[in-house]
Amino acid sequence: MSSRIPPKPKRSASSSSNIVLATRKHYAVVGAGMAGVVCARTLQQAGHQVTVIEAQPQVGGRMASRHSAHGSFDVGAQFFTVRDPRFQQALDTTPNVTRNWSVNAIRTLDATGKVAVTTQRGMEAHLIGVPTMDSLVASWAAPLTVHLNEYALAFERDALNANQWQLRTEDIDGGVHVYAGLDGVVLAIPSPEAQELLADSETTLPADWQLFDVYIAPSWTLLLTFAHAIDPGITNMGPQWNAARTEHPRITWLSRESSKPGRGKVERWTVQASPDWARKHENDEPQRVAAKMLQAFSELTRIRATPSDIRVVQWGYAKTINPLPKDAKGQARSHLWNAKSAIGLCGDWCLGYRVEDAFVSGLEMALAVLGE
Repeated sequence: MSSRIPPKPKRSASSSSNIVLATRKHYAVVGAGMAGVVCARTLQQAGHQVTVIEAQPQVGGRMASRHSAHGSFDVGAQFFTVRDPRFQQALDTTPNVTRNWSVNAIRTLDATGKVAVTTQRGMEAHLIGVPTMDSLVASWAAPLTVHLNEYALAFERDALNANQWQLRTEDIDGGVHVYAGLDGVVLAIPSPEAQELLADSETTLPADWQLFDVYIAPSWTLLLTFAHAIDPGITNMGPQWNAARTEHPRITWLSRESSKPGRGKVERWTVQASPDWARKHENDEPQRVAAKMLQAFSELTRIRATPSDIRVVQWGYAKTINPLPKDAKGQARSHLWNAKSAIGLCGDWCLGYRVEDAFVSGLEMALAVLGE
């Protein structure tokens, strides 16, 4: 019934630089979510060798999807928007893996389910990956060398060349791997995981990185299927809207998965817990969490039918509440790069929690490595 996305994810890369350098270097990127994939792909397009390490069995990070007999669920990011022209340029290279989600408006519900505010979409498109949300990252990661189901243990100076790094990983069968001859290491994982890996590697953090000021809230995601809703005798189930934010103390977001392009017609809902409630119930049993979230879902949607399938997914690090502090000049920092040690950190948490934040972070991380 339940699954956990633990505090140890990894990612891969994507961007648009085609610079060819005189000296080909070898970089490791830990994490195959949006930021990691963008960073790795940009470095590879610049002519470098890149090895990507991912602890999960698939790429995507918080753009993850889950499959069921009745259709897929977007268990992390529900949609994304585009404001940076560089992001749009990258999306244009793979137009077949994204589509507009035609939600006319996103409601804000009060604690009882009554519509408090209706926000019109305006001109900003709500995009999704197709056939699932992680399809976009998977497409960008396709040209990369990605090692799935490997958890980064630590990195240290290379045994044969003290100017380089070597990275030790462990696979799901307990096998240990060593990637040597690395000219740099990029950690594209949540800030707490990056701090842990840096500590295990006995690496001193620059004082101005301020990683301890970053806070990423946990979350629970409830996945509901109402397979009987396709019965011809049932003409309507639940509200007429397809997406809503809420003021309910347990629930922050709910959306009808079956309203998204390419997701199938069986009635399915994705329900995300509020950050405060998820933190307070982080150690609860999944069955108890599912029951409480289902009760809140029923209160908000007036759907009293019993789901034909219930699943719950836990995220250790889901939504950035406090991003990386700005620099001394008051400018946002999209990444952290120490050129002397050749160690870098990136991720949406540097800027916020939007999918585009992860893209910008990964791209600008790679450009820093390239010296641009």
